Amino acid sequence: MAENHKQVAEDKTTRPGNGEVNHRWKYISLALLVVQNSVLILSIRYVRTIPGERFFATSAVVMAEVLKVLACLLIILLQGRLNVKKMAALLVDAIFFQYRDMLKLAVPSLIYTLQNNLQYVAISNLPAATFQVTYQLKILTTALFSVLMLRKSLTRVQWLALLLLFVGVAIVQVQQDGNKEAAHADQNYTIGLIAVVISCLSSGFAGVYFERILKGSAPSVWVRNVQLGIFGMSLGMLGLWWNDGAAVSRRGFLSGYTPMVWGVIFNQAFGGLLVAVVVKYADNILKGFATSLSIIISTVLSVYLFAFNVDLMFTAGGGLVISAVYMYSLPKASPRPSLSSAAMQECADIEAFPTKWARKQKGS
Repeated sequence: MAENHKQVAEDKTTRPGNGEVNHRWKYISLALLVVQNSVLILSIRYVRTIPGERFFATSAVVMAEVLKVLACLLIILLQGRLNVKKMAALLVDAIFFQYRDMLKLAVPSLIYTLQNNLQYVAISNLPAATFQVTYQLKILTTALFSVLMLRKSLTRVQWLALLLLFVGVAIVQVQQDGNKEAAHADQNYTIGLIAVVISCLSSGFAGVYFERILKGSAPSVWVRNVQLGIFGMSLGMLGLWWNDGAAVSRRGFLSGYTPMVWGVIFNQAFGGLLVAVVVKYADNILKGFATSLSIIISTVLSVYLFAFNVDLMFTAGGGLVISAVYMYSLPKASPRPSLSSAAMQECADIEAFPTKWARKQKGS
């Protein structure tokens, strides 16, 4: 009895501490997500526009996949309490014995690889702020594919948010058509816009397809990411050989890599893991707020770093996009119980009371 009281006292003393730790991690992860989203776009824009020898975007995509796989392997190892044999047996079963199940990931992996390469093309040809705003169209494509493939239902607020998102992006594109960022003759705004639109479409389809696979499968999300990474590295190497094979053989796989380029690759590789941490400790509302804040930061920094011009139309379009991102992340209102169901439950409790009271008297 005393041990039970002691255990309850220990639970009471530890719960506030755990809540405080989770509360702290929530805001730390959100702050990191804001920095990651803002810095990634600006740093890619910087390393792809500075004069000098450029690195191969195809090799950067492969290196990011390698780092993702290594990170997921480390997480699996830690979850297995550093049991290497257990991890090896798990991976052998997932990769070789369950190869048919693994083959399902070939489609999303191909799309993700294409998407990652298109992001480099888009950011190399679009202003950082314009890319950041336009890339939010992935919310629209993801929502549409979720409705079509997963039969999900959207609230009226979410449909309104998607409409505002489309209008906001359209306003930004109209503004950019007459006021493009100056500077580099080798940039093509049309190519950048096509790349970001295809990237948004591929992101929406691949994300929903991957979610559909995860819902009907036994392996953990980390094992699934290892399987994705294996396909991603293979397809990435194929794309590198197809697009830059001769130049890579002449200059080298890591040609043009600087500390800044390595920073971009690490940022890309661990951005997905950071989102997982945010979802665990925070919620979609705060995640949407972080995305909106990163758009503002990217725009402000673009003014100082790349002489980006922010006028009234861009402000209006960007404001609509930010509002749409936040509105779409709002939780669905839980349906209130009807009067009839509540009354039926109350009647059931009243009818059951004499029986419960009789049992209690008999037991005493």
